[in-house]
Amino acid sequence: MNYLAHAWLAGAAPADRIGALLGDFVKGPLPCGLPADVAEGVRLHRQIDSFADHHPAFRRSRARISPERRRVAGILVDMFYDHFLACHWSRFHPLPLERFTADTYALLADCHEIQPPRFAALFPSMRDGDWLASYRSPDAIAAALERMSLRMRRTGLLTGSGTELYAHYRGFEEDFLAFLPDARSHVEALRRARA
Repeated sequence: MNYLAHAWLAGAAPADRIGALLGDFVKGPLPCGLPADVAEGVRLHRQIDSFADHHPAFRRSRARISPERRRVAGILVDMFYDHFLACHWSRFHPLPLERFTADTYALLADCHEIQPPRFAALFPSMRDGDWLASYRSPDAIAAALERMSLRMRRTGLLTGSGTELYAHYRGFEEDFLAFLPDARSHVEALRRARA
């Protein structure tokens, strides 16, 4: 769900970035019919998710979510962290955010034949609406959560959940700023081990 963070953490390798964006849509053992290098990008996505689930700052953020939405706390925190990455983008990447997102969409468009059907269905809206750059706005995060609620069986859990970001905005931001450098270090260690 945190497409921007996964794309950024994936680094410059095109296959890793493609795998990072497709990761939430690929289930089961790898390679799942994907090219080997893209499958490695999906594997990296999964390792980042596992790292996040156990990181103290990410856990603090999940605990900030109201009890009635705890079942979707991970989804909310993922989205909120994309918001803060977009807001603080110039601290973490030399390219302007819109250039990075345009490059990412171009990579994805070039591999349409391997996109899982659910991703292929939403990709044109993602690209045309530049969802990744739009995440700078809390209203865009709220709108994205509303779109997601329409695709869930239990829609009520995400409906109106954008208010959670405002309830503890500074706390989420502090958690994000503590989490991201550790996540980057973790990914760099995984890359060294893979080389």
